[in-house]
Amino acid sequence: MAAQEQHPLHFNLFIFGCGHHKAAWRHPGSPAERVGDIAYYEELARTAERGLLDAVFFADGHAAGDVAGGPWWFLEPLTALSAMSRATNRIGLVSTVSSTFYTPFHAARLLASLDHISGGRIGWNVVTSMFDSEARNHGYEQMPEHAERYARAEEFVEAVLGLWDSWGDEAFHYDRAGVFADPDLVRPIDHRGEYFQVDGPLNVPRPVQGNPVLFQAGSSEQGRELAARRAEAIYAVAYDLPSAQDYYGDVKARIRRAGRDPGSVAIMPGLVTYVGSTEEEARAKQDELDALLPTAESLQQLGLFTEQDCTDWDLDAPVPDLPPLEEFTGPKGRYATILRIIESEKPTVRQLLGRLAAGGGHCTMVGTPEQIADRIAEWHEQGGADGFNLMPPSLPGGVEDFVDHVVPVLQKRGLFRREYGARTLRGHLGLPRPPSAH
Repeated sequence: MAAQEQHPLHFNLFIFGCGHHKAAWRHPGSPAERVGDIAYYEELARTAERGLLDAVFFADGHAAGDVAGGPWWFLEPLTALSAMSRATNRIGLVSTVSSTFYTPFHAARLLASLDHISGGRIGWNVVTSMFDSEARNHGYEQMPEHAERYARAEEFVEAVLGLWDSWGDEAFHYDRAGVFADPDLVRPIDHRGEYFQVDGPLNVPRPVQGNPVLFQAGSSEQGRELAARRAEAIYAVAYDLPSAQDYYGDVKARIRRAGRDPGSVAIMPGLVTYVGSTEEEARAKQDELDALLPTAESLQQLGLFTEQDCTDWDLDAPVPDLPPLEEFTGPKGRYATILRIIESEKPTVRQLLGRLAAGGGHCTMVGTPEQIADRIAEWHEQGGADGFNLMPPSLPGGVEDFVDHVVPVLQKRGLFRREYGARTLRGHLGLPRPPSAH
């Protein structure tokens, strides 16, 4: 693929428990006892802001999951971001919002309020959710079918955008002798669709950014189409540069076909980094976390991923031969990634378990700040990424390593900002504020 026109890199910090490695919480120095402490998240956001990152990001889940395996969900993300907005000044604040479990009015009100509280720094990652265990907490017997979830998501986005635009920018007069707000600039939206009926107007005035930035992370056909029509930034999954280029080229082409500027939509694959002053030091950090994985559970999970009996595999021997992709009958995406990891990295079984435990199919870079900056630049220059959604294997150390050591290298090379040039998330991403419809 030809090199793309260069724009400054974008980075988000994806905050997840004690880090994205499943054994991170087991480390003696982990912040496991602090995952319910808002000060912990405020500190992470301030570290990201010190590194001039575009935003911090929370995913979300609506079921407790395996509580024995790690403290992933604790504070509700939008509530946490409200506090984090008061502890920071410039960093963007992004949360997942499920179009399957929220209503448009509820989501629009929460996000608009946060945009006002933060001074225009909110983004929302639209997802349709995945698991039946989540659905059963919201009145469903099981998740709706994939096509239905995405049809609902399309209408959900339309209604939320309409609600945010139900107030004109100049609605407030504050005339103490007359009108507080102009009723002609506050209008119902009268949305009548297949899934939602919403009168409006919203009972929160138009957000500071006009619309909080819309992120999307779908990789399916319908997910890519939704991203092409609506997303203003995209979180992606790519194990290596060729897979990143395939996704990048496909989605940018869809954005162009939708009549939008592909250069205005940043695509940010997930990125797991282990940073050391030498490559050996970085690999030692990786090995230290990998050694903390519970062996039996990890082998059982690998068996599910590969449809093999892995219980007797030698952890420190090469991975045994696996069937080719065309003979595999389970979910092929993850299996294809496992085959690529084995082919390119030739890991031991223990190393493969660690790779899958830290980011799964996301890109992993291990090395010195210069080595990692080289690979980031390569992905950027060769049409694989506009930036990355950082997934530190351990927190807070993983993001501190990136901010203190990788960011300065990228700045010296002219690939990343040396100061914030804007106060809003739209400004960080180079996005215009949409004009009011009034």
